[in-house]
Amino acid sequence: MSTAVGARHRWRPQREVEIVAGTPPGGGLDRTARALAKVIDSRRLIEVPVKVVNIPGDGARKAWAYVENHAGDPHVLSISSPNLTTDHLVGIAAFDHTAFTPLAILYTEYIAFVVRADSAIESGSDLLQRLGVDAASVTVALSTALGNPNHIALAKVIRHAGGDVKAPKIRVFDSALDAVADVVAGNAEVAAITAASAVTELAAGTVRALAVSAPTRLSGLYEQTPTWVEQSVDCVIGAWRGVSGARGLTAAQIAFWEGVFAAAIATAEWKAALARHYWTGMYLDGPRLREYLLREDTEMSALLGDLGLLAER
Repeated sequence: MSTAVGARHRWRPQREVEIVAGTPPGGGLDRTARALAKVIDSRRLIEVPVKVVNIPGDGARKAWAYVENHAGDPHVLSISSPNLTTDHLVGIAAFDHTAFTPLAILYTEYIAFVVRADSAIESGSDLLQRLGVDAASVTVALSTALGNPNHIALAKVIRHAGGDVKAPKIRVFDSALDAVADVVAGNAEVAAITAASAVTELAAGTVRALAVSAPTRLSGLYEQTPTWVEQSVDCVIGAWRGVSGARGLTAAQIAFWEGVFAAAIATAEWKAALARHYWTGMYLDGPRLREYLLREDTEMSALLGDLGLLAER
């Protein structure tokens, strides 16, 4: 496969490739990076080694600072997400996707709302009642930054309940795994995290899922968990994961990586990863990717403004 990909493009990697993840090992961006690296390696989609580099901190912004220091280097890639848009819109980052080279969106994953197994909040209805009556009394753990899809999902639920979207105490973590652990420890009552992040605790029975932000129910451990839509709440939102390079990549370098990612997501190994992690396939590259990111910026700006989360400019 690497020979075929290389034959179509004049450029190909000349040394080890880094896939940067802005979360610790086991975190959401790390899971994406390792699944992608595994497929690239096992199917020999490139002729040089590939490794995952974890640079957690500041809601993945430390990872982007690292990529920013490698302008023009096609051997340094990073797992991207809507946070590059929302961080900029809420005023916690000076850069967005335009500071880098978007290469592909690989999939999306939906947000699960979970509580500790012994929580007095036994259902989505219970949570809605608490948020409507006294949202300030609810502590919520999420990752990896305020204003991201996890936070927007929470804000949509609060608004439906009639509460103040700014009232709950929000505890933000660099990894959704830490947000779930915060609920298990009793520090937060609710976690709003990507569905895959609570799988271990759900299987162990230490947390319960109240709802998911998917359009239809998820399978496996979430098959008995209702969507927010089923509970009459307008909350359908996912957090996509993709790959970006540093700014200044050439057309040939971009085309090479698009070929690699398109080949990777067509493999049985990748499809198995989608099912295992409760991911939903959503592949975009080229003009469709750029159009999507422009549209997302407009939509997120309107949504964050409507929810009172948009930074003043």
